[in-house]
Parts: sequence; structure tokens; C-alpha cells
Amino acid sequence: MEGTKRKRSLTLPQNKSGLFRLIAAVVVFALLFWRVGAVATVSQFGADTWLRLAVSGLILGGMYALIAIGYTLVYGILFMINFAHGEVMMIGAFGGYFVFEAFNAIPVTSADGTTLSLLNSYPILAVFLAFLVGMSIAALAGFLLEKIAYRPLRGAPRLVPLISAIGASIFLQNAGQLLFGPQRREYINPDLLTRGTGWEIPIGESSVMLTYTGVFSLVLSAILMIGLFVLVQRTKLGKAMRAVAQDKSTAALMGVDVDKVISQTFVISGLLAGAAGVMWGIHNQLINYFTGFLPGIKAFTAAVLGGIGNIPGAMIGGLFLGIVESVGPAALGIDFQLKDVIAFSILILVLIFRPSGILGEALAEEKV
Repeated sequence: MEGTKRKRSLTLPQNKSGLFRLIAAVVVFALLFWRVGAVATVSQFGADTWLRLAVSGLILGGMYALIAIGYTLVYGILFMINFAHGEVMMIGAFGGYFVFEAFNAIPVTSADGTTLSLLNSYPILAVFLAFLVGMSIAALAGFLLEKIAYRPLRGAPRLVPLISAIGASIFLQNAGQLLFGPQRREYINPDLLTRGTGWEIPIGESSVMLTYTGVFSLVLSAILMIGLFVLVQRTKLGKAMRAVAQDKSTAALMGVDVDKVISQTFVISGLLAGAAGVMWGIHNQLINYFTGFLPGIKAFTAAVLGGIGNIPGAMIGGLFLGIVESVGPAALGIDFQLKDVIAFSILILVLIFRPSGILGEALAEEKV
């Protein structure tokens, strides 16, 4: 009987805390809906503007989702946050940048006597090599990061590899500044992906442009996300990754090379981050050594929002965050420069009201 009373006394504060969080959540969302409704009644934006913002957010969200999947893959296997993942994206962006620069510097004379750069003579080859180089360099960076910064700390307390990840992030930022310079670099796209051009979709008396760079980035993001999901669910490597995430010791006893699987996970996350980096340069034009920091933190927010360790959750979280970040300032009637505030406010709200995310965390029993 005494034990029963003690158990009830322990659960009662948890129930009160849960009730308090529920009431607070209702109040917060009621205020948000009230604000959106108040802005909507006086808003001067038409349907074309809202659709334009939503499309822009969807494109941005696809990039966030690719980076967020990298966080989720590493967290699912090692139960740690790789805060240097944004810098891996930055390295991939510079890899694609230098490929485009090399192609643009080589002149090619056609049969009719006109001279074009190799970039515009063979645009598909240039884009393919830009992604190949950017993804390969980012994958190598992820592989070396695991070997040097994380593997020696495999058995250390959880805080130690987290500090190592922050240190690796700062190191890669400064290395990028020394190697590439502090100035911003402009991506020179082939004419096939000229910025500001695309398909015009009529909306009432106005129209919405689907830019070539935006559609290309969104479609490629979707292909890569679907490919990763198939790899994890249908291939031998994917089964090994899921086994290691579930229980490393048992997976090792069943013949799985745990260290090799962890290295391959970092390579895959690096590939996705590198692809996101090249897309970022192609679509947003400017990159520098600090390019990966904010997208990396926002992608971490997306991973937490969807459910850390949950691959579909990272996809949904990234797309949702991109749309909210793009549409949110207009919907709330605030300056568009405050979009970062919205993104990080979402992180705070999720951590307070639903720490497990939209789809819930994917954790093995030993990690709970």
C-alpha cells in the first residue's frame, strides 16, 4: 500500500505538468490563429503572392530536408547530434562552385564560329560533374569527421562527442575561411539554369513563376529522399544500418561490421549534405565559408520537428519548416527579416510542447 501511495505521488506532478503544457499549447496556438486571422483581414497580398511564397518555401524545405536527414541518420545510429553537418554542406557547395568556375573558364568554338564557354556548351555534363564533385568531397569530409572527431570518443559520455562536434564545426568554418577567403562567391549557372527565368503560371489577373532552378532543386531533392528511403528499407546496407541503430552489440554478434556501417552512414549523410550545398548555390547564387551554419541549424530544427531519428519525420519537418519560414512573416504581419526568429521559435515550441516531434522519435529500447 505504501509503495502504491509513493507511486501515485510520483505520477501526480507529471500529470499536472502535462495538463499545464496542454493548456499553454492551446493558448499559444489560439494567439497564433488570432494573429493570422487579424492579418488576413487587412492583408494586401493576393492569391498569387501566397502561392509564390509557398512554392519558395517548398523549394527551401526540400534542401532543409536533405540536410535534416543527415542529422537523423547519425542520431539514429550514434545517438548524437553532428553539429558539423552544416559545414559539410558548405564544403559540398564549394566543390560544385569550382567545377562551374572551371567549365566557365574554358572556351569552346562551335562549327559556325561562335565561341561559348564549356559551361554552356555542355550544361548537363557541367551540372552532373558539379554534383558529383560536391557530393564526393562532402562525403569524404563526413567520413574523415567520423574517423577523427567521433570514433575515438565512441565510448565517452554523451556530452563529450557533442563538444567535439561543436569544435569540428568551428574548425571547418575557419578552415573554409582560410581556403576559400571571407568574401562571398557567386555561382555561375549554365544558361539552362538561369536564375529568375522559368514557367509562368497564370493566377487570376497575375501569374506565378516556377523558376528552373527551383523546380530542379525540388525534383532532385525528392528523388534523393525517395532513394534514401528505399536504400534504408530495401537494401542489405539499410538493414545493417537499422540493426546497428537498434542494438550495436547484437548486430556485431550477427556478423555486422558496426564500425563500417557507421562510416557508411556518415558518407551517406555527407552525400546528401553535399547535394543540398550545390543546390543552395545554384538556386540562391551566393555562398561563403559561413553558408552552412544557418541552414544546418535550421535543418536540425526540422529534424527535431519531424522526430529526431525518424527519416520520414526529417523529410516532413524540413518541408514544413521551409514553408512556415517563407509564409510565416506575411501571415503574422512581421518583417521578412524575422524569418529566422520564426524558425527558432518553432524549435523552442516543439521542445516545450512535443519533444518527440510530429512523427515521434525512432529510438531503440536501450536509448530510451
